[in-house]
Amino acid sequence: MEDYSKIFTLQKKLFNSGHTKNTTCRKDYLLRLKNLLEHNEERLYEAIYKDFGKSPFDTFNTELSIIYKEIDYYLKNIGRLSKPKKVKTNLLNQPASSYIYTEPLGCVLIIGAWNYPYQLSLMPAIAALAAGNTCFIKPSEQTPNTLNLLKEIINNNFPKAYVYVIDGGVEEISEVLKLPFDKIFFTGSPKIGRVVYEAAAKNLIPVTLELGGKSPVIVTKSANLESAARRIIWGKFLNAGQTCIAPDYVLAEKSIKQHLIRLFKQNLIEFGYKEGADCYTRIINKRNFDRIKTLINPDKVCYGGETNEKHLYISPTLLDNVTWQDPVMQEEIFGPVLPIISFSDYSEEINKLSRLEKPLAAYLFTKDESEKDLFLNKLSFGGGCINDTVMHISNENLPFGGVGNSGIGSYHGDAGFATFSHAKSILDKKGIIEPDLKYPPYNEDKFRWLKLILK
Repeated sequence: MEDYSKIFTLQKKLFNSGHTKNTTCRKDYLLRLKNLLEHNEERLYEAIYKDFGKSPFDTFNTELSIIYKEIDYYLKNIGRLSKPKKVKTNLLNQPASSYIYTEPLGCVLIIGAWNYPYQLSLMPAIAALAAGNTCFIKPSEQTPNTLNLLKEIINNNFPKAYVYVIDGGVEEISEVLKLPFDKIFFTGSPKIGRVVYEAAAKNLIPVTLELGGKSPVIVTKSANLESAARRIIWGKFLNAGQTCIAPDYVLAEKSIKQHLIRLFKQNLIEFGYKEGADCYTRIINKRNFDRIKTLINPDKVCYGGETNEKHLYISPTLLDNVTWQDPVMQEEIFGPVLPIISFSDYSEEINKLSRLEKPLAAYLFTKDESEKDLFLNKLSFGGGCINDTVMHISNENLPFGGVGNSGIGSYHGDAGFATFSHAKSILDKKGIIEPDLKYPPYNEDKFRWLKLILK
């Protein structure tokens, strides 16, 4: 802890020197990071496979490619994002000019998550560094091989006064949270998010919380069912369901539910999700294995349900005839179990969803414009797709974040730069001549003119 305190002091000193505000330096560091990751790609694949069996294909597709794109985005746009923006000046303040200056916050702390250990640790850090901050990165200790490799790559190649990877568990992070950071960015569960939020509040530290929730996917009778089934199965069982924006459960219109289930089964067979397959990962640890297993009611399994405790394997599992009262509907599943509930009245189902906690994502499959409108205008959620799942995260032009119980704030692209910046407002007076309306002594004429100008 003493070492972390010293590194924090070094990072604050470097930030206060103004060095990190230099856009050329920012670009150089980001390019160095990209080159290091590319140079160590094979080692990155090996480390994450050791942690929970994730293949090179999925690692590149869902982690490294997104990281590379984010770095490239900032390399291209740092100049635009950092440049002061001129805005209109109102009549009362004439003659003058008005600007918004974007300045970095200072020394920030990034707390990543285990399910996408590269993406969820590095994406917010890239945004923070692009915005001109110094940075502590705390990857999850539940993926020790990826943590140690990230620590080696970054700590051996960057000044610790600029960016530094720390490790440790609950005890260590509890101590680190006592440092007076200028921003904390956390990805994880709502339960731990509340702990981070409370710790930050003691020092009035602004936070971004990327949490989760039970993200619904709704399928109506007007949908293209073949496309819906394929996209839902891929989005759900990617990373063995250990994805914060994975479809948590399906709401299927009653008249098409059984056909949709048949299509689900066909796609599961076609995709080849099984133990040891390169497209399917292990459950991260025994604790999560046991938790997910208890959510599987054998009487409601219509596909899958197999488990192997030794290899932390749970097969893709479909549950039919599920009710809102079942245990699987009481918590975020975060695993390869997909409950299916039928509905008859779309409007009523949307109303029901609107009364639940706001999820990180929501998905709708339909061709009906009125159903789209009701979905978009009635439901509040972090982000999502119409006629797809998960893919909104891949568009750097879309902010990614939650709302309510699923999070605070957003990042990716311009939104990430803004998250780690302060918008400083400046009014630049150009002359010495100005009306004396605002100055005492007051009189009726001044009051009359004031009303005319300010109304």
